Amino acid sequence: MDGIRFLKLRHHPEWAEQAAGWFHEKWGVPLEAYLDSMETCIRRQAGVPQWLVALDEHGEIVAGAGVIENDFHDRRDLAPNVCALYVREDCRGRGIARALLEEARRDMGGFGFSRLYLITDHTAFYERCGWEFLTMVAGEDGQPVRMYTASTL
Repeated sequence: MDGIRFLKLRHHPEWAEQAAGWFHEKWGVPLEAYLDSMETCIRRQAGVPQWLVALDEHGEIVAGAGVIENDFHDRRDLAPNVCALYVREDCRGRGIARALLEEARRDMGGFGFSRLYLITDHTAFYERCGWEFLTMVAGEDGQPVRMYTASTL
Protein backbone atom coordinates (compact mmCIF):
# COMPACT_ATOMS: atom_id res chain seq x y z
CA MET A 1 0.00 0.00 0.00
CA ASP A 2 2.94 2.30 -0.48
CA GLY A 3 1.86 5.78 -1.44
CA ILE A 4 -1.80 5.28 -0.46
CA ARG A 5 -3.33 7.92 1.78
CA PHE A 6 -6.73 7.51 3.46
CA LEU A 7 -9.04 10.49 4.01
CA LYS A 8 -12.20 10.81 6.06
CA LEU A 9 -14.47 13.21 4.20
CA ARG A 10 -15.70 14.78 7.46
CA HIS A 11 -12.13 16.09 7.88
CA HIS A 12 -11.61 16.85 4.18
CA PRO A 13 -14.81 18.43 2.83
CA GLU A 14 -12.91 19.75 -0.16
CA TRP A 15 -12.98 16.19 -1.56
CA ALA A 16 -16.76 15.70 -1.31
CA GLU A 17 -17.72 16.75 -4.83
CA GLN A 18 -14.96 14.74 -6.47
CA ALA A 19 -15.66 11.72 -4.25
CA ALA A 20 -19.40 11.87 -5.00
CA GLY A 21 -18.64 11.86 -8.72
CA TRP A 22 -16.23 8.95 -8.32
CA PHE A 23 -18.74 6.82 -6.39
CA HIS A 24 -21.52 7.73 -8.84
CA GLU A 25 -19.34 6.58 -11.73
CA LYS A 26 -18.58 3.25 -10.03
CA TRP A 27 -22.06 2.36 -8.72
CA GLY A 28 -24.57 4.32 -10.81
CA VAL A 29 -26.39 5.67 -7.75
CA PRO A 30 -27.50 9.26 -8.45
CA LEU A 31 -24.79 11.84 -7.88
CA GLU A 32 -27.18 13.90 -5.74
CA ALA A 33 -27.64 10.98 -3.32
CA TYR A 34 -23.89 10.80 -2.73
CA LEU A 35 -23.57 14.56 -2.40
CA ASP A 36 -26.44 14.74 0.11
CA SER A 37 -24.98 11.90 2.20
CA MET A 38 -21.48 13.41 2.13
CA GLU A 39 -22.79 16.85 3.09
CA THR A 40 -24.60 15.25 6.04
CA CYS A 41 -21.37 13.46 7.02
CA ILE A 42 -19.44 16.73 6.96
CA ARG A 43 -22.13 18.66 8.84
CA ARG A 44 -22.60 16.07 11.60
CA GLN A 45 -18.94 15.00 11.92
CA ALA A 46 -19.89 11.92 13.99
CA GLY A 47 -22.21 8.97 13.50
CA VAL A 48 -23.89 7.94 10.27
CA PRO A 49 -23.19 8.60 7.42
CA GLN A 50 -19.42 8.48 7.01
CA TRP A 51 -17.29 8.37 3.86
CA LEU A 52 -13.67 7.32 3.29
CA VAL A 53 -11.50 7.57 0.21
CA ALA A 54 -8.02 6.32 -0.63
CA LEU A 55 -5.72 8.47 -2.73
CA ASP A 56 -2.69 7.29 -4.68
CA GLU A 57 0.65 9.08 -4.82
CA HIS A 58 -0.74 11.34 -7.59
CA GLY A 59 -3.71 12.43 -5.47
CA GLU A 60 -6.26 10.42 -7.47
CA ILE A 61 -9.07 8.51 -5.78
CA VAL A 62 -8.37 4.80 -6.17
CA ALA A 63 -10.77 3.39 -3.58
CA GLY A 64 -13.53 4.33 -1.22
CA ALA A 65 -16.33 3.18 1.03
CA GLY A 66 -19.19 4.61 3.00
CA VAL A 67 -21.15 3.80 6.13
CA ILE A 68 -24.87 4.56 5.84
CA GLU A 69 -28.00 3.59 7.72
CA ASN A 70 -29.34 1.11 5.14
CA ASP A 71 -27.85 -0.18 1.89
CA PHE A 72 -31.03 -0.90 -0.09
CA HIS A 73 -32.33 -3.96 1.80
CA ASP A 74 -35.39 -4.84 3.87
CA ARG A 75 -33.70 -5.30 7.29
CA ARG A 76 -33.70 -1.75 8.64
CA ASP A 77 -32.91 -3.16 12.10
CA LEU A 78 -29.46 -4.29 10.88
CA ALA A 79 -27.59 -1.00 10.79
CA PRO A 80 -25.34 0.79 10.06
CA ASN A 81 -24.18 -0.64 6.75
CA VAL A 82 -20.85 -0.42 4.97
CA CYS A 83 -21.65 0.49 1.39
CA ALA A 84 -20.10 1.30 -1.96
CA LEU A 85 -16.75 -0.38 -1.21
CA TYR A 86 -14.75 -0.20 -4.42
CA VAL A 87 -11.07 -0.41 -5.33
CA ARG A 88 -9.89 0.54 -8.80
CA GLU A 89 -8.96 -2.65 -10.66
CA ASP A 90 -5.27 -1.81 -11.10
CA CYS A 91 -4.96 -1.22 -7.34
CA ARG A 92 -6.57 -4.45 -6.15
CA GLY A 93 -4.64 -7.05 -4.19
CA ARG A 94 -2.73 -4.45 -2.19
CA GLY A 95 -4.80 -4.54 1.01
CA ILE A 96 -6.63 -1.27 0.34
CA ALA A 97 -10.15 -2.70 0.70
CA ARG A 98 -9.19 -4.48 3.91
CA ALA A 99 -7.73 -1.23 5.28
CA LEU A 100 -10.91 0.68 4.39
CA LEU A 101 -13.04 -1.95 6.14
CA GLU A 102 -10.84 -1.85 9.24
CA GLU A 103 -10.94 1.95 9.33
CA ALA A 104 -14.74 1.90 9.04
CA ARG A 105 -14.90 -0.57 11.93
CA ARG A 106 -12.58 1.56 14.10
CA ASP A 107 -14.33 4.78 13.19
CA MET A 108 -17.82 3.52 13.90
CA GLY A 109 -16.68 1.82 17.10
CA GLY A 110 -15.44 5.23 18.22
CA PHE A 111 -18.96 6.56 17.66
CA GLY A 112 -20.43 3.89 19.93
CA PHE A 113 -21.61 1.33 17.39
CA SER A 114 -20.81 -2.26 18.34
CA ARG A 115 -21.52 -3.91 14.96
CA LEU A 116 -21.50 -3.10 11.27
CA TYR A 117 -23.35 -4.86 8.46
CA LEU A 118 -22.99 -5.13 4.71
CA ILE A 119 -24.67 -6.88 1.82
CA THR A 120 -22.67 -8.52 -0.94
CA ASP A 121 -22.41 -11.20 -3.58
CA HIS A 122 -18.73 -11.66 -2.67
CA THR A 123 -18.23 -14.22 0.06
CA ALA A 124 -14.65 -15.34 0.61
CA PHE A 125 -13.20 -11.82 0.53
CA TYR A 126 -15.26 -10.54 3.46
CA GLU A 127 -14.72 -13.72 5.43
CA ARG A 128 -10.93 -13.28 5.03
CA CYS A 129 -11.39 -9.75 6.38
CA GLY A 130 -13.08 -10.98 9.57
CA TRP A 131 -16.72 -10.59 8.57
CA GLU A 132 -19.24 -13.35 9.27
CA PHE A 133 -22.26 -14.40 7.25
CA LEU A 134 -25.36 -13.42 9.22
CA THR A 135 -28.46 -14.06 7.10
CA MET A 136 -30.09 -13.62 3.74
CA VAL A 137 -32.02 -10.38 3.26
CA ALA A 138 -34.16 -9.05 0.43
CA GLY A 139 -32.49 -6.43 -1.72
CA GLU A 140 -34.45 -3.52 -3.10
CA ASP A 141 -35.31 -5.66 -6.14
CA GLY A 142 -36.77 -8.31 -3.81
CA GLN A 143 -34.02 -10.81 -4.61
CA PRO A 144 -32.13 -12.49 -1.75
CA VAL A 145 -28.67 -11.18 -0.97
CA ARG A 146 -26.09 -12.23 1.63
CA MET A 147 -25.66 -10.06 4.71
CA TYR A 148 -22.43 -10.06 6.68
CA THR A 149 -21.61 -8.55 10.04
CA ALA A 150 -18.49 -7.66 12.00
CA SER A 151 -17.86 -6.17 15.40
CA THR A 152 -16.32 -2.75 15.51
CA LEU A 153 -12.71 -2.37 16.56
